[in-house]
Amino acid sequence: MRSDPGTDPATTVPRLTEVVSRRLAADPAVTPDVAHAVLRALGGGESDDLATEFDGAGIFLRAIRVRGFRGIGPEVTLELPPGPGLTLVVGRNGSGKSSFAEAAELVLTGSNRRWDGRSAAWREGWRNLHDGTSARVELELLTTGADPELTIAKEWAPQAELGQAHWTEQRPGTAPTDFDGARWAGLLELYRPFLSYSELGALVDGKPSDLFDALHRLLGLDELTVAQERIRTRRLELERAVRDSRQERIELVAALETVADDRAVRMAALLRPDRPDLTAIGREVLGTNEHPVGPDGLRAIVRLALPTGAEVEAIAARLEQCRAVLARDSTADAEADLRVLELLRRARDHVAASGECACPVCGRGELDAAWLRGAEAAMTELTSRVDALATARDALRQAVRDARALPDHIPPELDFDPRNPPTVDTSAVRRAWTDWAALTGADYAPDLPDRLRGAHARLVDELELLQQGTRKELNRLDEVWSPLVPRITAWLDGARAIVANGGELRTLKRAEDWLKSATAGLRGERMAPLETTARWVWRTLRQQSNVELGAIRLQGNAGTARRVLLDVTVDEVDGAALGVMSQGELHALGLSLFLPRATVEDSPFRFVMIDDPVQAMDPAKVDGLARVLEVMAWTRQVIVFTHDERLAEAVRRMQLDASVLEVQRRERSVVEVRMSSDPIRRYLDDARSLVRTPQLPPAIADELVATCCRSAVEAASLARARRNLLAAGMDHRDVERHIEGAQTTRAMVALAVMGIGGRVDDLNKHLAREGKWVVDALRDATAGAHVPIGRSMRDLIADTEKFVGWLRQ
Repeated sequence: MRSDPGTDPATTVPRLTEVVSRRLAADPAVTPDVAHAVLRALGGGESDDLATEFDGAGIFLRAIRVRGFRGIGPEVTLELPPGPGLTLVVGRNGSGKSSFAEAAELVLTGSNRRWDGRSAAWREGWRNLHDGTSARVELELLTTGADPELTIAKEWAPQAELGQAHWTEQRPGTAPTDFDGARWAGLLELYRPFLSYSELGALVDGKPSDLFDALHRLLGLDELTVAQERIRTRRLELERAVRDSRQERIELVAALETVADDRAVRMAALLRPDRPDLTAIGREVLGTNEHPVGPDGLRAIVRLALPTGAEVEAIAARLEQCRAVLARDSTADAEADLRVLELLRRARDHVAASGECACPVCGRGELDAAWLRGAEAAMTELTSRVDALATARDALRQAVRDARALPDHIPPELDFDPRNPPTVDTSAVRRAWTDWAALTGADYAPDLPDRLRGAHARLVDELELLQQGTRKELNRLDEVWSPLVPRITAWLDGARAIVANGGELRTLKRAEDWLKSATAGLRGERMAPLETTARWVWRTLRQQSNVELGAIRLQGNAGTARRVLLDVTVDEVDGAALGVMSQGELHALGLSLFLPRATVEDSPFRFVMIDDPVQAMDPAKVDGLARVLEVMAWTRQVIVFTHDERLAEAVRRMQLDASVLEVQRRERSVVEVRMSSDPIRRYLDDARSLVRTPQLPPAIADELVATCCRSAVEAASLARARRNLLAAGMDHRDVERHIEGAQTTRAMVALAVMGIGGRVDDLNKHLAREGKWVVDALRDATAGAHVPIGRSMRDLIADTEKFVGWLRQ
């Protein structure tokens, strides 16, 4: 398989931009501007940066950590081997295993295909009911480069909706940063590494166009559709602008003809021609704008605001109050105390800086330690006497600062160029505002409160008069002409853009025609290397199916009738694919189309995650799926979530190299993940754990241990039956029919050791040939789940382990 490039799942597919570039270069009718438009529409370079960053070994998954999301309550981690290989994540329905798959898809892509198209109730149940207040999902990736470890996480606040998560990425030793989803979006769409059971179903449940779109998405052919749609959207946008401009010009002329104004008459005359003179219209618009300040400047004057009278009065009253307190407490003695206090403080600072010394004032006294003690006592007494005066002075200084902060400088709304004055007279307001602004540098004086009140009152009166006049002027301008000026200006801007974009529109039309005519060939080139791999996957998956898959063709384009043509033969007779395939075969077809695209060499994602691919597959296809996954795992990390034990059983029976992880869900959404070699060993380990659990009552413990032993016997019997019957050449369907017919434990053992012709009534005689212990072990393991058996549970476990070991021979 490895030596056959036709079946190599990592066959290199040329980038679509390379294919298109070659076709453009080979077509002599294509001009450079058309080629540039086509390549720009493809946008192939937008996602290349990430692909280059993770070139080589690419991106592997190392762990999925989930808390409070879907079926998972307390935090649990699903650790994965970060490299090529097959990993099966098994567990019953409702165990929480699919929650890991959905979390990984959500945290990397920002959405979940399984939820697309579902009702709101489906999406509203994303929080776990038992522990969903602190929801978080986290994906640990292993990449190439100097910093290979990368963690991407989504975390939700307790009341946040699904789309309100904090989305971050983090490298070791660095702080989390916002996740750049746009940087990943292109590659995730082109090389999408996730596939759920619902997506397989979408291939067959929808309309023909839905199947077309699904295959486009799975095969990464959406680039063609997106490129065409980008060109078409831009062309329609430019054509719509031309139509809208023509209609607006006609409506403007009609509106201007109703206005008795010379300006309107001149403008209507300029707008009437089919190709009006835009330069002349621009000059006329500028000429009629007599006041460049315009309505916006007038509205800015109306929005001017001042401090309220209450605010001014409060500060003026504080100034007066502080002055009164200062006048009351400022006595000659208090002033003298303040001077003495200041002198003592300076002397103390002098001693602290110079050490003990003679008094620098009189030269006779000594400023020593004794003097310092006396000075400290004196300063304490003086401080208490002058505290009220000092506090009053501080309060007055603060009140003065607040008074200075209240006025503001003349606002720019009143500061006009003298050559273009406003249509209202602002001189009185400017003078009043100058007096008001002068108070920002005023020192305290007894008349400061009155100056503050007076300047404010005058400014309020003047500003109110100005704003009243401004409102009237705005009303006058808005009555007739002013509403038309913005319309004319907007039309003029659009008309100029249309002229500037005329060349682009002509180029886009030619580019669209070229891309439409080349789509069929481009699509064939893009699918050619994938089709061989898809057919190999199909041949391996289909096993005993008589349906042979041939060419895969997509017919139609975006905006037209779209359908998928699959060439199939049924017993070498041509047939219609969807009409002859079973649901299991159609799901196998979906895998055949998904796996080649997800595993092309260009993809930076070296992992593939598949959720529940086994449903609706018959046993033969399950074996084929196991072989396909094994080959894919040579070069990819393949992770499969399934509740169907048949895939894990096939992997064990065929002795394929795989890691099997089992997910179990306890009460209150407590989820556990453990390595599982096979169900037989798991049942025996559970039995030993129960024996070592002292909290269980003996009767209940014995019943549970016996149940585990019986389950181990049944699992070993079915495994041996499948192995023997398949080795004998029996068809998978017949094998499963016989296994389903074995309804009891003894019937399963009889099928395993005696074959399909064996009778349950003869089982004990057959087992006795091996030894009486075999008969006793089967009897006690079967009966112990219902009645006491009178023997040690440890002995029963030991005999059961011996018995299943004999069955495995």
